[in-house]
Amino acid sequence: MKPNIEAAGAGAIIEATHLGRAFRVPIKQEGVGGTLRYFFQRTYKQVHAVSDVGFSISPGERVGFLGQNGAGKTTTLKMLSGLLLPTSGSVRVDGHVPFEKSPAFLASIALVMGNKQQLMWDLPARDSLRLQAAIYNLDAATSTKRIAELSSLLELDGLLDQPVRKLSLGERMKAELLHALLHEPKVLFLDEPTLGLDVNAQVAVREFLKRYNERTGATILLTSHYMADITALCSRVIVVHEGKLHFDGDLKDLLARFTPEKQIQFELDHDVVAADVERGLAAVGDGAVSHASSEGRLVRFTVAPKDLTRSLSALLTALSPLDLSVQDPPIEEIIGRVIRGESGAATTATTATTAAA
Repeated sequence: MKPNIEAAGAGAIIEATHLGRAFRVPIKQEGVGGTLRYFFQRTYKQVHAVSDVGFSISPGERVGFLGQNGAGKTTTLKMLSGLLLPTSGSVRVDGHVPFEKSPAFLASIALVMGNKQQLMWDLPARDSLRLQAAIYNLDAATSTKRIAELSSLLELDGLLDQPVRKLSLGERMKAELLHALLHEPKVLFLDEPTLGLDVNAQVAVREFLKRYNERTGATILLTSHYMADITALCSRVIVVHEGKLHFDGDLKDLLARFTPEKQIQFELDHDVVAADVERGLAAVGDGAVSHASSEGRLVRFTVAPKDLTRSLSALLTALSPLDLSVQDPPIEEIIGRVIRGESGAATTATTATTAAA
């Protein structure tokens, strides 16, 4: 069942209808003959990175865009931002067709990719910001004011006059965000914005994005492999797999449906052995806890949220760990559960997309 795009699209700032993108990929056969044919008489196949995806996003929403590697997330963001032309379907962002790249459209969006750099490496970040201000026709007073406001929010005061190559990865990522937001875009596309950052830097970026959204009303579409990014920022999530839409709905509904347990990880003072696992399970009893995995000094158990406090206390007493953490299952596992629960997710997609209008 497909989402009701027409019903959802009223007042939407992002609308994608039956969106698809296929790539023509050369086939390389084995052996010398295959190599020669590859150079002089190539054969091709069609690879569908995105196929018949549709959704609608209202102004001011913060939406998580999830999927395993190769699911089509980045390809979709590139179509939404005008970098790629869809091979089927249609998309409009803030009333514009992205690939036409009209000045009004380019002024209304920003795309930040965690593995791409826009700042000039050997120059201070402030020089790149001055160039960005000139590109968007910002006068000196406006650009100076915005740089001061954003650098304060991002805790970059005193760092913008250093060469970019001397900044830490976290500082560089925050400077990239400042650069992208200098023209105050209405729509912000974020592709893995906390990739490779330490925990403190991840938290800082999340807090900034949340405050920026609340202050400006900007719409945010975010992809991330860190579930903490999604839970901290997004109330709605869209899940794609192999280029197709599998879920579009409320994050709480996603977690309730597909993460019915928490994962407890303990670090012991020795390599985990079977006796440690058996002792932990026996301490909790009644089957409330199950063994998830063991690796070196780490042992993981899964437990239902209602049994978490009791089970955690019993496991602490039984195992005396050096350290512990309680977390949701990895995002890849959650996405896998969404895909396996496809029939239920399709209903949710229809309801949530219509309600978003």
